[in-house]
Amino acid sequence: MNLIRTERMLGLAQAQGLDAVALLPGPNLFYLTGLSLHLSERPVIALFPVDEPPALVLPALEADKVAELEAFSYTDEEGYALAFHEACAALELAEARIGVESLRMRLLEARILQRYAPGSELVAADALFAELRMSKSAAEVAAMRRAVAVAEAAFQVWLPELRVGMTEKEAAARLVTALLTGGADALAFSPIVVGGPDGAFPHAVPGPRPFEAGDWVVVDWGAVVDGYASDITRMVVFGEPGGPLLPVHEIVLRANEAGRAAVEPGILAEEVDAAAREVITAAGYGLQFVHRTGHGLGLEVHESPFIVAGDETRLEPGMTFTVEPGIYLEGLGGIRIEDDVLVTAEGAETLTTLPRAPFVVPLG
Repeated sequence: MNLIRTERMLGLAQAQGLDAVALLPGPNLFYLTGLSLHLSERPVIALFPVDEPPALVLPALEADKVAELEAFSYTDEEGYALAFHEACAALELAEARIGVESLRMRLLEARILQRYAPGSELVAADALFAELRMSKSAAEVAAMRRAVAVAEAAFQVWLPELRVGMTEKEAAARLVTALLTGGADALAFSPIVVGGPDGAFPHAVPGPRPFEAGDWVVVDWGAVVDGYASDITRMVVFGEPGGPLLPVHEIVLRANEAGRAAVEPGILAEEVDAAAREVITAAGYGLQFVHRTGHGLGLEVHESPFIVAGDETRLEPGMTFTVEPGIYLEGLGGIRIEDDVLVTAEGAETLTTLPRAPFVVPLG
């Protein structure tokens, strides 16, 4: 368990009037304890009272993973009721204000807490963890650099495999293989490899469509290394780049450059969005830029801060996020260029290094 992180978390929790924090398997639990546990039909809850040692309720088959937390385990045959009753009683959670992850807490675990900690109040603690995790340590940034390096190397291995007639699904499967054999511990997300008109959908799913000469293909992929993620988007073109999407690519490239150039300590997250969006709006495509300019990146692919109007988070050294403007034209396709950015004391560093010009797949 990381005692420094845990003590800081408990200090923030106490300052917010919380008596305890309850975490499910996921990034926040990993951040505090290094534990990777499964979220399944067998409930698992880590309990962190502000004035008592933490405890973990979990299936007996997972209990050997726990060394530094008191474990209340249960078997499938006996069920979880007694383990939760004993844990909540031992930690005196009745009538407690318990901070929970509103985006992760399930109805199952919420009802367990409300039953075995009678009178407790469940309070969203997402902002608490955003404050904890937004600024990355040197070790965290190093892990993200490795995740970027693995993702970029996999892309370069994969690109020569592409050919006209290959389907999006096959291409995506080959990219997954390149990532997992190239050093990724896991995928950051299922890669997007989509060309033609479907490229106009930002989160399109690779399908059975075969690539054709002249296609512009959106490739969005990432790797997880040592728990931390990368997230990159580049454009691939079958044949020499041309057609109506070529000038659109130039606009998106300038927006990407403007967004990254705006990053420095002290400015608001929304100001980075405004810098990128202004380029696209001035070119007449404001309505075709349908998503935020970026999102925080780290243990999760989407975390705070969010690079969008209304996010007034003041950027600080150590914050990491994407800059990924895009233009999406119905019936024609889409262009997106995404980089991973680190706020530094002097300004910013772009962690991603791949060229931003379209990558060409030769014909024939």
